[in-house]
Amino acid sequence: MQHWFIDRQALALPNWLEAMPQARLLARAQSGAAIGPGILWFRQHSGEALAAVLPAGAPAARQSWILLSDEPDEKTVLEALAAGAVGCCNSHAAPEVLRQVALVIGNGGLWVGQSLLSRVMGGSARILERQREAPPVDDWSARLSEREIEVARRVASAASNKEIARQLDISERTVKAHLTSIFDKLGLRDRLQLSLRINGLPR
Repeated sequence: MQHWFIDRQALALPNWLEAMPQARLLARAQSGAAIGPGILWFRQHSGEALAAVLPAGAPAARQSWILLSDEPDEKTVLEALAAGAVGCCNSHAAPEVLRQVALVIGNGGLWVGQSLLSRVMGGSARILERQREAPPVDDWSARLSEREIEVARRVASAASNKEIARQLDISERTVKAHLTSIFDKLGLRDRLQLSLRINGLPR
């Protein structure tokens, strides 16, 4: 699969080149031009707004894209996912991490990294607390059993499978089975998408 790294200028960081020597480089001014199939990696420098990084008309409709942020945080991740990104990671991530990101995305997954995942899910749970008085927009729970709802809500609060098993007095294997059923019923891929769905955030 072809990878395209896009920055202010067509210059790559050393870790990008080590991770994917065959990747192509583009300056942002060129990113609206004809780009073949593959995965786009957009770099966001410190202090830059996401709108300054992407070309007019987000690329999500055309191909998968990942945000490489110099300072990734939960706000950056949520904005990127809302704009259609399938991944977000640090611009200076080790080459082996970038290769892992590429593998996950290439197989249809979503990537934000474990530490960012916990922070994003925790952040979305805090947003839910602030929005608790607002009327529900998406009645996701109507498709789930009572136990699945309990599991889903705990996942949305950033609880691990082990913590959920302990809280509900069930096995971790049962938690995993419930999650598989939840993902299938709601048409979701992973815990992050579930958290965003439950907390009423854009996916």
